[in-house]
Amino acid sequence: MLSDIPALMTDEEVTQLLMALEDGRRDAFDRLLVKVYPALREMAHAKLRNQRAGITINTTGLVHEAYLKLVRYKDVNWKGRAHFFGAAAQTMRRILVDHARTKAAQKRSGEHIGLTEAGSMASVSLDRLIEIDDALKRLEAKRERWVRVVECRYFAGLNIEETAEVLGISHGTVSNDWRMARAWLKRELGG
Repeated sequence: MLSDIPALMTDEEVTQLLMALEDGRRDAFDRLLVKVYPALREMAHAKLRNQRAGITINTTGLVHEAYLKLVRYKDVNWKGRAHFFGAAAQTMRRILVDHARTKAAQKRSGEHIGLTEAGSMASVSLDRLIEIDDALKRLEAKRERWVRVVECRYFAGLNIEETAEVLGISHGTVSNDWRMARAWLKRELGG
């Protein structure tokens, strides 16, 4: 996924485009989209693969909505590609949860499922997605980095190496944080 991106763009290229975008250069928006679209699409596809019918957004819709939100952030001092993709993971989480909340308000379901391997949100009910998000908000007050790891692994479907790159931490730290966050969430969500 992200490991395939260096052939398409360098960290410096993305950083320059993000800076140009912050400076209000409209051409940077189009050039940045061309550079990051394949990676964002892969992230969204991994997240939406095998989704329950309750999630009504498709890969293209999720990518476009996330990208538009990302480039509208006014007070962000982008630090490069990894920072951008970390923000993309958070943004995709928010979009999916917002869609789930909207849908759940219309129709209630109460299935129970645990947090498992990366990108495996398949079969998660809308109510469960909201429960996970609420638990992550509580966890964020205690262990913000754990939440960032969950966003990258669970909501963006990144592997250990990609998560380490995005967050700027070691593979071992990602593995440990992922294990600890899942254990905390399992207790918090009741199994």
